[in-house]
Amino acid sequence: MIGRLTGLLAEKAPPQVLIDVNGVGYEVDVPMSSFFNLPALGERTTLLTHFVVREDAQLLYGFLTHEERSTFRQLIRISGVGPRTALSILSGLSVTELSQAVTQQQAGRLVKVPGIGKKTAERLLLELKGKLGPELAAPGGVVASDAQADIVQALIALGYNEREAAAALKALPADVGVSEGIKLALKALSK
Repeated sequence: MIGRLTGLLAEKAPPQVLIDVNGVGYEVDVPMSSFFNLPALGERTTLLTHFVVREDAQLLYGFLTHEERSTFRQLIRISGVGPRTALSILSGLSVTELSQAVTQQQAGRLVKVPGIGKKTAERLLLELKGKLGPELAAPGGVVASDAQADIVQALIALGYNEREAAAALKALPADVGVSEGIKLALKALSK
């Protein structure tokens, strides 16, 4: 499997780019969020990739961040969502916006993406709930550290929803440890 490419950016034709890696050109489809952040032609770049082998094609999808690639992989696991649809979603919404839409169950934001109808949007909301990581799903992106992410995950595991966990996290000191943070958060949520 091809996991990463580093080379010269030889061509840009949305949504596809051509990366020259030591004389071998790789055609890579990228979401528009990555496309607009690529360097100029002829400059060196690195893309994280997802390789798909089908009966009729071998396709390579590229991303500038781990979050984008991880979200892409979550999206293509959903029935009825293929790589093209996942690229379209990531082109229309940032990972954070998608996470917020899922957390707040906003089908209207997803329907605005070309190729996503009402039924697909509802299926996405249902299947992605709780899968995009608490650090992304917290409203306003309040999770800033690994300790805070662990606290949120612990609260969710205890049965609290993302909003309750995020609200409890806001009341905690910024430098709190995981075990002390969980105790304080539980105390705050029990009031």
